[in-house]
Amino acid sequence: MMKRRDCLEILKKHIKDEIVVAAYSTAHDWLDINDRPLNYFSFGAMGLGSSHGLGLALARPERKVVVFDGDGSLLMNLGTLVTIGAAQPKNFIHTVWHNGSYEANGGHPLPNRDVDFVGLAKSAGYGKVYRLDDIRNFEQQIGAILKEEGPVFVDVIIEQGPIVPREYDEMYKPERRRKLREVLGA
Repeated sequence: MMKRRDCLEILKKHIKDEIVVAAYSTAHDWLDINDRPLNYFSFGAMGLGSSHGLGLALARPERKVVVFDGDGSLLMNLGTLVTIGAAQPKNFIHTVWHNGSYEANGGHPLPNRDVDFVGLAKSAGYGKVYRLDDIRNFEQQIGAILKEEGPVFVDVIIEQGPIVPREYDEMYKPERRRKLREVLGA
């Protein structure tokens, strides 16, 4: 199984001018690895990272949006898959970081750790779906996947990260949102 931080280090090489919407545990690691103005952090509304990402993708069709969703978060808002499938945003890449737990809430296991997110996304209308569970395959494929026309769904199978207290103050700084608006000209 892959480690989230290893995958994010690989992604850092490919993420340039995309908006990255990151939620919960993945957001903490992404901020540590790639702090940049085009990061949008989604907290406090579990399950809404993909909805925030869809809104940004529809509002900014000239810019690719990459969502870093958690498996527990996505389970809280499965309806978003159908909405994204209906909207068909060409600039939307939806990754789910699948570790089988509600990691940000203490690591409690999902009711069904083997849920077929790829099958759900495909039946909801995503044009391209992938399941990546090997670091070599991830490294070989992720660059091309990020260039595809969306909506694209990627189920990234990772091991659970450490359960540690998280501070959210850094992500919620008003300065962070101001910089994002400046870069987007909003």
